[in-house]
Amino acid sequence: MREIIIHTPTKEYSVFIDETHNLEPIVHNGKVLIVSNPKVAGLHLSKIIAKIMAKEVYVCIIPDGEAYKDFKSVEYILECAFTHRLDRNSLFVALGGGVVGDIVGFVSGIYQRGVEFIQIPTTLLAQVDSSVGGKTGINNAFGKNLVGLFHQPKAVYANLDLLATLDSREFSAGVAEIIKMAVCFDKEFFAYLQNATLDDRQILEYVIAKSIEIKARVVSQDEKEKGLRAALNYGHTFGHVIENLTHYTSYLHGECVAIGMCMANDLAHKLGLMAQEEVECIKHLLSRYNLPTYYKIADVREFWEKFFLDKKSKDSKITFILPNHIGDVCMRDDIPQEIVMQVLEQYNK
Repeated sequence: MREIIIHTPTKEYSVFIDETHNLEPIVHNGKVLIVSNPKVAGLHLSKIIAKIMAKEVYVCIIPDGEAYKDFKSVEYILECAFTHRLDRNSLFVALGGGVVGDIVGFVSGIYQRGVEFIQIPTTLLAQVDSSVGGKTGINNAFGKNLVGLFHQPKAVYANLDLLATLDSREFSAGVAEIIKMAVCFDKEFFAYLQNATLDDRQILEYVIAKSIEIKARVVSQDEKEKGLRAALNYGHTFGHVIENLTHYTSYLHGECVAIGMCMANDLAHKLGLMAQEEVECIKHLLSRYNLPTYYKIADVREFWEKFFLDKKSKDSKITFILPNHIGDVCMRDDIPQEIVMQVLEQYNK
């Protein structure tokens, strides 16, 4: 088992990465509420309950899918917590992918002004990215994760055995976030991924650990996303627009990030920041995992307007996260609209 310590100004906690079939026991001296969705609960809930040693353990099941990461689900989880009389000594457990992790982190952060929660991520994307760092939130009609808070977990348990039930599409969606980490911060890691075989459990464990280590370094320096941490949104400014326009039904989050990375790379190339060879290199690695690299924009003007719902937009300026080259990124809020529109037009053909 690997243990990675996350240091932030508000909290220190561990991410446990285990490729064995044994989940660590979770001991708590108060009540525990496990939140999951029907699919994950059917696959993993019984063995998780068996590992929890607490006074009382309750279960709350919410619908599966990004479309349900909303206020309605928040209210339902809160009802479960109040019905079972959870108090400030209680513990929430998020058993699922990024949707479950985000919404449970948010609910635990507002329940009685904040209680502890644990992440047990069951998707590759959640294990390498969304379960670590304390960003929580829900979606609304205006966009993705526009309502939320920073609330660090008590611990994260990333068990490779939980990934065995993922279909290939969900697995690839997680790979997109891994590639994102490498492009942003580690050229050598990117080169490693070009030749890595992720169906080898030991290699997969290394890749997961490496991705979490990268994110841990970033979060420790910038917990509240005032600067460096914003670089982890590479691909997301474009990707969140695609998610919004498709109502979270056509693509998985990681798939939208993959397309968003390609769009960001095209913009970086147009600005002279990135060589075409590197643009193609990233696209080839994404394609290797059957990730989409193109989205047909129906209305370029509408796509542009959606950018302003992004959390990074400020004073009517859009902040784009763009690679200088593989292994380094920059944040730009000075790009003329006509340059961005030219890139969007490339996806309107």
